[in-house]
Amino acid sequence: MPTLFDPLRVGDIELKNRVIMAPMTRSRANDEGVQPSYAAEYYSQRASAGLIITEATNISPMAKGYVRTPGIYTEQQVQSWIPVTTAVHAKGGRIFSQLFHTGRIALPDFLPDQTQPVAPSAVQAKGKNYTDEGMKEFVMPREITVHEIEQTVRDFATAAANAISAGFDGVELHSASGYIVQQFLSTNANLRLDEYGGTIENRARFLLEVLDAMIAAVGSERVGVKFSPQIKFNDIEETDADVIYPYIMVKLNERKLAYIHVSDSTSEGWHARLRPIYQGVYFAGAGFTKESGEALLERGDADAIVYGTKHLANPDLLERFRRNSTLNAPDQSTFYTPGEQGYTDYPTIEAATGA
Repeated sequence: MPTLFDPLRVGDIELKNRVIMAPMTRSRANDEGVQPSYAAEYYSQRASAGLIITEATNISPMAKGYVRTPGIYTEQQVQSWIPVTTAVHAKGGRIFSQLFHTGRIALPDFLPDQTQPVAPSAVQAKGKNYTDEGMKEFVMPREITVHEIEQTVRDFATAAANAISAGFDGVELHSASGYIVQQFLSTNANLRLDEYGGTIENRARFLLEVLDAMIAAVGSERVGVKFSPQIKFNDIEETDADVIYPYIMVKLNERKLAYIHVSDSTSEGWHARLRPIYQGVYFAGAGFTKESGEALLERGDADAIVYGTKHLANPDLLERFRRNSTLNAPDQSTFYTPGEQGYTDYPTIEAATGA
């Protein structure tokens, strides 16, 4: 049976191991979505991961939902990612860019001219969003038009092409965590009566159109997608998840993607339910330890394990796993703050022991 330390073929690249770095928002970019120079150090410190999936990256000005999040739709943004991919590759690493649009979760604070966010339907999410001025209530979005849907699909494709031009090995579509793609899949955020709402086929249409556009732009072997079935984050409900996600898996089997990435923070056992249906490479995430990740690989319920805050706090996570070493604890107070503190200054085993 495979272990965390075995190689894995993903699309047209070979991963050195099956320990994947999760996409994690870090809010270090400037207000124009340009990454700072030290982002290259942060990511390259973690290049021993089999694959790095970057923080969620905005595909357009209307996609932005959080303070200081990076983009990949302007030339300056694209250029700011090149040192990151160069530094990771110089250390023998592999890196995909996660692409997203926040939909109804965006606040006017982050959008052009303080405009209203768009969503599948005019349904306000319950809850609040983080800003530097404190938490703010989500606002009422407006229903996105079919013309705007078509433009958003093109924006995803352009962002994917931009990522490849910036040196990324591939891209991951963020169809999780209650953002716009999952909003279309959901039963409480999508109340549309047209071809994008109602039946599971219609609610999955946007997802599949986006993936097909990204595939046309960069090739299926460079495209992955992330799901989080029945996640409660950002006020998502999926009352027919047991039907729509198997349907999606069957449709994705036809597309020969690099991988799918499923984050299961529920008690529903989604890895055991979806892995038998999906025929390609399967990444499993959410709350794994070294031991529980190895056990999932041994059962055949995943091909690789995705680790989030463990990677954030342990740039040499793979080596710590190899040695069964103690892990650094993450400092939550610096997760989304500007600057290098809590970003590039977590010690490796050697630095911590003075070796």
